[in-house]
Amino acid sequence: MAWFSQSLLLATCVSLAACTRITDISGVHQRTPMLGQTVNLTALVTAKGKSGFYILGDPVEDQRASNGLSVFTTSTSILSQVNAGDMVNLVGKVAEFRPAADPDYLLLTELTSPTNITVLSRNNTVTPLVLDKYRSPPTEQFSPLDVGHDGWLSVPNNQSRIDTVNGTLQPDNFGIDFWASLLGQIVSVPKPVAINFPNSFSEFWVHSDEWPVTGKNSRGGLSLTFGPHGIPDANPEAIIIGSPLDGTKNPKTQIGTKLTDIVGVITYQFGFYYVLPLTAPTVISNPNFAVAPTTLTSTDTDRCAITVGDYNVENMAPTGTHVQDVANHIAHFLLTPDIVFIQEVQDNSGPTDNGIVSANVTLSTLVQAIANVSNVTYSWVDIDPVDGEDGGQPGGNIRQAYLYRPEKLHLVQPPGVTAGHALNATSVLTPSGKPLLSLNPGRVDPTNAAWQDSRKPLAAQWITATGHSLFTVNLHLVSKGGSTTGHGDARPPVNLPVAQRTSQVETVSTFVKSILEVDPWANIVVAGDCNEYTQTRSVFQSLTPLLTEIDEVANVPPVERYTYVFDNNCEQLDHMFISPALSSRYAEVEHIHANNWAATISARVSDHDPTVARIRTIFHDPHLKSFQSLSSLVSVRLSDFLQLFLANF
Repeated sequence: MAWFSQSLLLATCVSLAACTRITDISGVHQRTPMLGQTVNLTALVTAKGKSGFYILGDPVEDQRASNGLSVFTTSTSILSQVNAGDMVNLVGKVAEFRPAADPDYLLLTELTSPTNITVLSRNNTVTPLVLDKYRSPPTEQFSPLDVGHDGWLSVPNNQSRIDTVNGTLQPDNFGIDFWASLLGQIVSVPKPVAINFPNSFSEFWVHSDEWPVTGKNSRGGLSLTFGPHGIPDANPEAIIIGSPLDGTKNPKTQIGTKLTDIVGVITYQFGFYYVLPLTAPTVISNPNFAVAPTTLTSTDTDRCAITVGDYNVENMAPTGTHVQDVANHIAHFLLTPDIVFIQEVQDNSGPTDNGIVSANVTLSTLVQAIANVSNVTYSWVDIDPVDGEDGGQPGGNIRQAYLYRPEKLHLVQPPGVTAGHALNATSVLTPSGKPLLSLNPGRVDPTNAAWQDSRKPLAAQWITATGHSLFTVNLHLVSKGGSTTGHGDARPPVNLPVAQRTSQVETVSTFVKSILEVDPWANIVVAGDCNEYTQTRSVFQSLTPLLTEIDEVANVPPVERYTYVFDNNCEQLDHMFISPALSSRYAEVEHIHANNWAATISARVSDHDPTVARIRTIFHDPHLKSFQSLSSLVSVRLSDFLQLFLANF
């Protein structure tokens, strides 16, 4: 790593002044021990950008202390004096930078007000530190301050701050500490693999095929999973590739795009650690963009099977091409499930804020568009919200809805049971000893404070073609707006509003429990956009004793459980939970990556991927000639009981 002469630097320091080492400025803690001091440095210029340049001094044996440093200046006269490969002597003031508007960003150590710049020699070789298996970021954990049962996802969060604690760096164990120990250094990321689309600034996340990773899925992305110690794995081995310093443009990437080696400097900005490349990398290969449709369909040979779709359709208004795109997905990728849980259906005027709340045009347009490209004509049901009370895009009045195939199932509406309205809570009645919803469909406890400025759950009770009851709850929990980054100062990172989401799940759990208390064998599906990972176990702790996530029942590999891609993680925000009766039978599920495997971010129909499941409302025996005979029903019920007993024994 010592690719230029240490004796030359020392001799230069003696001849000019008492030089400070860059490693003394960096120190072995998160913050510099030399804040505010004016220092004299001799170092090698490694890179230059519009807001300064980067220098490198001699390394020390302690790898916690970076020998790289950012020199901040926007002075064109100063920038014109230096180029990469110059050995320079300069004077500057040690500072820490954090934008005043972003108090959760970590402090970046830099040298400001550079003066007395002397170029000692030019055209020196600049050799980057190669980040490979011998010097690579750790996996699993961001920070030693992420204490709690769920690590970086623990609640309560924001219990301490990195810059306040200013702990000793542990780069072998924690990702934030690793990247902090390299601040200002020039590095090479060999064989980078992109793990997300670029953001609006053409920045994208990568890991290297040359260093260890965890949670790697079949696409090449890093999935949010549990680590070997039962703590959520944060995938800190990923890093953002920022805008190239030479002004070239980064390529478009997808999950799994392979690129040429990236050489750049490590910095901290916008709440994350970055590599700022000297020049833009080029694409070596892209993954196959083809997405196979689901293999899960219902057939006449398995009449007790019901297929269930779940799709957040991202602000679907009745105008434009979006409805047709969603219809194509439902027809060609989901293969027209028997019932589809839909979230983010906008009212008939879309985002226009004009007091309209009905979505009958939106849903009718979708149903017709599906019928036009398939042989299926859905019925639909929703409940209009109070104008402006359910959050989401202003004016859009987003809500959940069900599409259902009337030949496969229909709503239970005996005399006296009608559909609910925005503020009417449905409840469980027991007129014949079996659970019956008082309003069908109906909302779950919609006036509870947990649902303030958020979508209220849409519950329904169905009868299948074989005469069996199915309860559903369609969720869209409050979003994560206001949360902080994984590389932020607050530890564990701020997860807003996690307390509200927890209360929302508790409200749903109370409703589910009221059904199971009447009928422990009830068929129940709770699904939708939860805006939370099941790895944040505290949020779901009221629900998981009652229902099981269908991915667990179907034994989906943990790394393939994702419906959303954000920052460095492939993650699952959309969940489907099923009751013991359903989980005791053979349940299947597939996440259809129709959006997050798209060729470009603009080609996505939604930012969420849809899901298709197949459940069985009663044990299926193909030798039974008729489910309608009493003896058959009794036999099937007994089979259900035995399966459920054995599954939980």
